[in-house]
Amino acid sequence: MRYQQHRSVPEIHLELVSRGIRICERSVTNLLDRYDELASLRLSDSRRLQRILCKQGRVILALDGLPPDVGHEVLWVLRDCLSGEVLLARSLLSSTESDLAVLISEVKRGLSVPIVGVVSDGQHSIRNAVAIALPKVAHQLCHFHYLREAARPIYEADRHAKKELKKRVRGIRPIERQVEARTDTEAEAIRGYCSAVRSAITDGGPRVGSEGSAGMARLACRP
Repeated sequence: MRYQQHRSVPEIHLELVSRGIRICERSVTNLLDRYDELASLRLSDSRRLQRILCKQGRVILALDGLPPDVGHEVLWVLRDCLSGEVLLARSLLSSTESDLAVLISEVKRGLSVPIVGVVSDGQHSIRNAVAIALPKVAHQLCHFHYLREAARPIYEADRHAKKELKKRVRGIRPIERQVEARTDTEAEAIRGYCSAVRSAITDGGPRVGSEGSAGMARLACRP
């Protein structure tokens, strides 16, 4: 829950209590600390890691920081995308470009194979840190952030279309009631259009294309 779902300690505690586990919040913190210690021991097994990396011959480095609870350190994780192995995990009080460059350089020195690429989000401190520690290595944004930014204009257009649709479309339910008892083709088409308009209004923006909402708006506003 902490590292895969990015939940805070209070959130984890509430989840455990809801599952019938009698535990205090402080114990959750202590258990997370023990987990970090075990993870550190596993990461220190450099022989196993080097065997895996030597076999694939290269590393594509991914790095990101886990947003912490207020007042706590940020956990930074550096991972190889090809093998899925964590190369370094460390908590930092600050996440400046110099701090991150030190982490990247530490990973680089511990590898027997070259780093051929870096994947991260667009945070400026990460970009600058990669440029400092790995100046000649290709660096790209992760697919999630790339696609999210690419979809933003579509999402905004859809939200605007939905807003206009809500202004102009009224009385869907009375129209549906008028054709409830009918089974002819025209009634089926009317019910289909009503359902489409209702879906365009109520569905979340990211799941509805702008052309879909705008098209329903045009259809609904016709005489």
